Amino acid sequence: MPTFRESVAAGARIIGNDRALDPIEIVDYDPAWPARFGVMRDRLARALGPAAVRIDHVGSTAVPSLAAKPIIDIQISVPDVAGAAAFTGAIEAQGFASRMIEPGHHYFRPPPGVPRDYQVHVCTIGSDWEWRHLLFRDYLRADPETRAGYEALKRDLAVRFANDRIGYNDAKGPFIEAAVERAREWARTTGWRP
Repeated sequence: MPTFRESVAAGARIIGNDRALDPIEIVDYDPAWPARFGVMRDRLARALGPAAVRIDHVGSTAVPSLAAKPIIDIQISVPDVAGAAAFTGAIEAQGFASRMIEPGHHYFRPPPGVPRDYQVHVCTIGSDWEWRHLLFRDYLRADPETRAGYEALKRDLAVRFANDRIGYNDAKGPFIEAAVERAREWARTTGWRP
């Protein structure tokens, strides 16, 4: 998963020049997170219709017992993420603003001044982007040692990068890459499929 700086260097287009200044807060796992995902998933599914091939809960809030930023990450898999006209309006109508477009990924979050309770990632069905996020989520669910290490790292980074979301996200990169490499072997031996 590329860091923010790597994405920009590879040609990501950032939309808007405002930066979220909300501090990074890691909270204990909330068993209400899956239900909150379900509510927004249903809204997005109705709005998108057949443009959404699948809608998944990804990120740390999708991993039981893992502490996380209290923001529900939603991944929408579409036939072709390059065809943004098929999904952008429907997602924006649910209160999200387009914030970044990069090869293989389109990112939405609430506009400035609106609490960031959810964020939406759109990718192509069957893509590496889709696969890696689902694999990382499922590996964290299955491997307590990796899950505990990731939680400890996130709590540490939340203190060190309390007001720097880009720095926080980029600093997680090496851990995530190493975990994804281990998860590839786990997927091979367990027969995991997205």
